[in-house]
Amino acid sequence: MPVPASVPVPASTLDIGATEALNRLSRARKTRRPCAPVRDLLPAGDLDTAYAVQSAWAERQVAAGARIVGRKVGLTNPVVQRQLGVDQPDFGVLLDTMACPAGVPVDIARTLQPKIEGEIAFVLAHDLTAAVIGPADVVAATAYVVAALEIVDSRIAAWDIDIVDTVADNASSGLFVLGDRHVGPGDLDLPACLMTLRRGDDVVSTGSGAACLGDPLVAVAWLATTARDHGEPLRAGEIVLSGALGPMVPVAPGDSFHLRISGLGEVRTSFTGGAS
Repeated sequence: MPVPASVPVPASTLDIGATEALNRLSRARKTRRPCAPVRDLLPAGDLDTAYAVQSAWAERQVAAGARIVGRKVGLTNPVVQRQLGVDQPDFGVLLDTMACPAGVPVDIARTLQPKIEGEIAFVLAHDLTAAVIGPADVVAATAYVVAALEIVDSRIAAWDIDIVDTVADNASSGLFVLGDRHVGPGDLDLPACLMTLRRGDDVVSTGSGAACLGDPLVAVAWLATTARDHGEPLRAGEIVLSGALGPMVPVAPGDSFHLRISGLGEVRTSFTGGAS
């Protein structure tokens, strides 16, 4: 599994370009107007600096009263990678302000350019900090897994992103919804779990756990290793969204979605609003 080549640039020492990238993304969130890509402001392919921009944004949210409740793995599904033109996973931060109760309509005005995908979420019972972290360690550290909907979003206009853009933009995170059926991770063959996502009565995305780096446990082990190397290891109590099991689907006001994952049950959400 790939790991960062070096320790990332501390968020407190952002250079002029990285600071402008942070401010450009922040303005897009505040004004609800998507912005130009930020890759022109950052060194080409420099994920360390992109993660530092992400960390600086998360620090601002925490200073404003938000609480970090977990992490997400992004770009684990080859179909989603092709959709966005990238070729490796990334990760972002989950805040308490991103959590949406299942079955309660979501105001689409909380997002800019939302898309939705079905995932398996892990809730940790123990820290993941070992020198070597593999799938078995993830099983041992996990309290339960649960079906989840991730509402991904991009502050970059028209989703014109590369890996540097999406990492700086908190891995294109938006909102998330968790189901209420908790299952032990050792009680399921996670790669074999089948996912069906419906918009209304229409099936709009299908897939399986095998689409997530071959196994969601591998995705979480990759995240645990990478987060540890970035100095922010996964901790007990955190939620981990392990990655899409099928293609992302655009979201519009009035849409309702029903996710079903075999062995994990279902979760629903819908969207209202739309006025700027």
